[in-house]
Amino acid sequence: MAQTSDIIIVGGGAIGAACARDLAARGHQVQIIEAGTDMGQAWRAAAGMLAPQIEADGDDPLLAFGLRARDYYDSLARDLRETTGVDLGLWREGIARVAMDEADAERLRRKVSWQLEHGYPCEWIEGEELRRRWPWMGPAVGALWASQDGALDPERLVLALLTDAERLGAAVVRDRVTALDIVGGRVAGVTGERGHYAASNVVIAAGAWSIQIHGMPRPLPVQPVRGQMAALPWPSGMPRAILYHNDSYLLARGDEAILGSTMEYVGFRPEVTSAGLAQVFSSTMALCPGLVRSKVRRTWAGLRPVTPDGIPIIGEEPELPGLWYATGHGRNGILLAGLTGRVVAQLLSQEPTDVAVHSFTPERFNTL
Repeated sequence: MAQTSDIIIVGGGAIGAACARDLAARGHQVQIIEAGTDMGQAWRAAAGMLAPQIEADGDDPLLAFGLRARDYYDSLARDLRETTGVDLGLWREGIARVAMDEADAERLRRKVSWQLEHGYPCEWIEGEELRRRWPWMGPAVGALWASQDGALDPERLVLALLTDAERLGAAVVRDRVTALDIVGGRVAGVTGERGHYAASNVVIAAGAWSIQIHGMPRPLPVQPVRGQMAALPWPSGMPRAILYHNDSYLLARGDEAILGSTMEYVGFRPEVTSAGLAQVFSSTMALCPGLVRSKVRRTWAGLRPVTPDGIPIIGEEPELPGLWYATGHGRNGILLAGLTGRVVAQLLSQEPTDVAVHSFTPERFNTL
């Protein structure tokens, strides 16, 4: 017999858990169907940076969404701690995007100027001030400083969101969804390896694995992109910080230095490689040469769900009533998770959304 609910969320990572929590809070009967594997999940491999001002450019539609998502964590972290007792480890003490040469510095100066013109807290740091703030930093020309950016612990985030979703009545089912069930031209549920699950609405939030679900009305343009990472001891006595350079970063989490990350189009292969780690160590040791003496504690890799334009797919499928997307968040899954959950719940509940999502709809890909 099929298990029945109002809404099925396919995927129980950061995005799916956030969607389930917000939908359950609105009184919907929600099932989260999660495969339960630890292999390659993007949220388990994420650094947890909240860095919209560091990564997005002025013409990027992710900037406004990312800024709102970052700020939303202030209230979300507080609410989750009250209801679940889980501390997300949220801290917003700023992120520095470092320039190692003059060409990079010029690009970042323009970025700083644009952000200041549009009222975002941002500054350019160089010379003695650079050395005063980060005396342990490697040779650098300067840095963009985004004082409101920060980080949280991704595993605590998912734990808190799932715990709160279940408190609100959502059910978590361990199964791997293999196909959509369609009856009379609309969604009727999903089929998993262990059974059938009926629902009038299905939200695809399975990250890179979203493309493996049969019966989709369009091929989702989402690719798994591997990111390899490592953890070392954070140097004793060194204040915590986050430094970013191109696609590499150094982040303090507890007593560890989190180093990342690669961007590898290798399919569904979440293994760690010597070449990938060499790339990570080479780029991050330039940010903090003192780490070269540290012993590696652990290494891991995850698969990010990346779209061709780098923008998530959020919204309803126009060709199949009852099918919704919350996938393709790429490197920004943790940053955007909380607000994505809220926006998806607003869309399904036919409420005005907190932020515009017209740039995120599936229609922008002409794949039908």
